[in-house]
This record gives sequence, C-alpha cells and structure tokens, in this order.
Amino acid sequence: MGTLRRVTTLHVPFHQDERLSDRHLAVPAGPAETVEPALPDGTIWERLTALHDAVAQRVANDVRAGVVPTVVSGDCLVALGTVAGVQRAGIDAGIVWFDAHGDVHTLETTTSGYLGGLSLRLILGAHPDLVADPLGLRPLTPDRALLVDARDLDPAEAAYLSADGPARVSVDDLASPDRTREGADDLVLPDGPLVLHVDVDVVDAGELPGLLFPAPHGPSAAAVRKAVQRVLSTGRVVAVDVACPWHPAASDEDAAIRANLIANLLS
Repeated sequence: MGTLRRVTTLHVPFHQDERLSDRHLAVPAGPAETVEPALPDGTIWERLTALHDAVAQRVANDVRAGVVPTVVSGDCLVALGTVAGVQRAGIDAGIVWFDAHGDVHTLETTTSGYLGGLSLRLILGAHPDLVADPLGLRPLTPDRALLVDARDLDPAEAAYLSADGPARVSVDDLASPDRTREGADDLVLPDGPLVLHVDVDVVDAGELPGLLFPAPHGPSAAAVRKAVQRVLSTGRVVAVDVACPWHPAASDEDAAIRANLIANLLS
C-alpha cells in the first residue's frame, strides 16, 4: 500500500444524522474506534455539525500523531468532518473523490432533496453557513479537487462541472500509469497532500448489490482498486474517507463480502 500507514479505522455508524444498525456498515478486520457523539436537538444541519465536529477532532488527533486515519461511514457527508480534521492538524489538502454520482448539487438545484448529493459541493464552498463555518472548514477551490467517475449526473451537476467545477476523470484514466504524470495537465491529481474519498457505489451495481443509489455500467471493484492504489502510491494521502450508502447486509456472508471489499480497496 505504498507509504500509507493505517493504524486505526474510525467507524462512524451514521447516515446523515441517523444512527445505523450494525448490519449497515462493514468495517475491515483490525483495530477500530467508533465515533458516536450524542447529537443535540435542533436542525439537521446542527446535528450534522456536531457529528462532523467529533469526526474532525478524532481525525486531527491521528494526523498530528503521524497516522493516516481511515474513516468508514454511512454517507458522503462525513467527508466534511474528515477534511476539517486534516485542516485542524495544520494541513491544507486537496481531495480525490471517487463516486458514481457528482455530489455537486446545491439546495437550489437538487431535485430529490437528498443531502448527500451536496457533499462535495459543500466542501467546495456552497452554503458555508450551514456546515463549513460552524465546523471551521475552509472550503476548497475547484482546482484542489478531482472527481473520479461520476457517471450518474443530473443536468444541473453536469452544467456546473462543465463550467466552474473540478476536473473529472474516469476510473480507467486515473488507473493508467501515464495518466497522472507531470505534463498530463487535464488528469493531474491536485498538488500537495490529499484526502482520498471513496463512495463504494463507484463500483458497478451488478457487482455490489444492496446499494442505496445503484448506478449501472460502472467499473469493476478490481478497476477501482487499481485507481485507488494509483492515488495511494503517491505517498501524499493524509486521510482516507470511505462512504458506504447501502442497505443493511442480508446475511453474515454479505457483511463479510462488504468488509472484504473495503479492505481490498485499501490494501
């Protein structure tokens, strides 16, 4: 796994502000700590801020100690806490975002109202009063982000990405040995330290059943692993964030398959 050192997995058993059952998340074998703060009464954004603040503090502690934390949660919004934690540790990191979806909606453009669809856009500065400001998160500029795959885009997301959004590449592009070399300007990873975010739904839905938002015609788990390893091999990853938006596992066998998937992506 190159120079990446993972000492403790941080298990965040939440989808938005909802506490998930043990059947939802599949944490790889090995030492793990659960981040499970008591959430206050209030708006969804106040509750999310409390959750993400707890994640940020734990991530910051690991990063300061020279550890590369791996955060495993039930949705992509937890990535705000991961990025904020890296920043609290004094590191201004870019982000590489693997996802079947764009996650670049705003409250004005979302048609479903699903808040996870705003995750990356919030990190890039949308609606700062809702989470970023209370969390102390400094939004990233689009050139500090790379969106990988995003094969299932709504029209508003496609318009944003084509005009003002971060660069977007395919899994195969990122996995190719010559694609991230200096000089391939349209496919270069963001400069400097990186947060690696992987939504498991980037894997083809036919290979990974039970996803909340399945997207067909995606890359295989093997292809995603190759691309993830390409990012890890840079030695610049300071935190890993894994989102698992899926239904509860139907059996112990399904849970083991999920845990193995996460472990194999990062090993």
